[in-house]
Amino acid sequence: MNRVFSALVLVWALSAVDASAGIVTFGQGANQFSMEFVTIGNPGNAPDTTGTPNPAGAVSYVYSIGKFEISRGMIIKYNAAIENASRQITLADMAAFGGNGANKPATGATWSALARFVNWLNTSTGGYAAYKLPLTGGVDDALQVWTAADIDDFDASNPFRSKRARYFFPNYNEWYKAAYYSPSGVYYDYPTGSDTAPTAVASGTVANTAVYGDQSGPADVDQAGGLSPYGVMGLGGNVWEWEETNYYFEIINTYFLSDRGARGGEWRSNAGDLSSSIREGGNAHAPFYYNNFGFRVVSLSPSNAAVPEPSTMMIGMILGLGGLLSKRRMKR
Repeated sequence: MNRVFSALVLVWALSAVDASAGIVTFGQGANQFSMEFVTIGNPGNAPDTTGTPNPAGAVSYVYSIGKFEISRGMIIKYNAAIENASRQITLADMAAFGGNGANKPATGATWSALARFVNWLNTSTGGYAAYKLPLTGGVDDALQVWTAADIDDFDASNPFRSKRARYFFPNYNEWYKAAYYSPSGVYYDYPTGSDTAPTAVASGTVANTAVYGDQSGPADVDQAGGLSPYGVMGLGGNVWEWEETNYYFEIINTYFLSDRGARGGEWRSNAGDLSSSIREGGNAHAPFYYNNFGFRVVSLSPSNAAVPEPSTMMIGMILGLGGLLSKRRMKR
């Protein structure tokens, strides 16, 4: 009986595991695309007190982050899936900077426009919107904050981010940890697991390299240099990456019109821009575009769904084990 009970507990535990890492597919038909996520573990790590902002990098939970920057092709497929043209996202023309290939990073859109893409990642997979955006108006309109009246979404510690959603822009701690922290418990100055600047390259995947130093343009998102200690590519160089967090020193998300932080440098940067000491900022919603700003997303378990319901297959296994237990009792 104890063995069967243990098996039941194991099955239930397996059903409650958050499978946010690995490959996730979004969209349908011709507009389908996949995104690879890397798990960032070691919850409860201490913050770094040597970079900017200070402190930074402490995250109390396990989360996942996109292994690569969001590509132009993903935004193109999002646009094809959105019938309302006013909600489609305009990207920068990068013809003068290496071209507009589908695997180049998605640049030239405001934070507010890209927040609609993030919301779509959630809602198109049966989830809830991450950000409270106007239901009318243009794609660049500023978001609103969730309030206590939004009882299912409101999180007093971060009024930008719905507690029911799964996909988000990374906040400043999530981005910093994925870039500069190591599973061994050490912070590095650069997001390639080193305290010395990575080698500047135009593209490739060689360890301790990054796309910076006056290159001709960004590389494809899967050719953006060596990996971070957790296995994430392009956190240094290629394009600046939007954070969710306000740029200002308060680094809290309460003022919806504020600039947003950005990290990591770009293809023309010097080494210092890639380091843990530099944090940029940009206007989140003004209708002008940064051709050197891109982004990636993080994946979290919704806070009000810590133990998801078991799948049909899991229920079947539980019932089967229950039947086995009954039969063993009858034979005795």
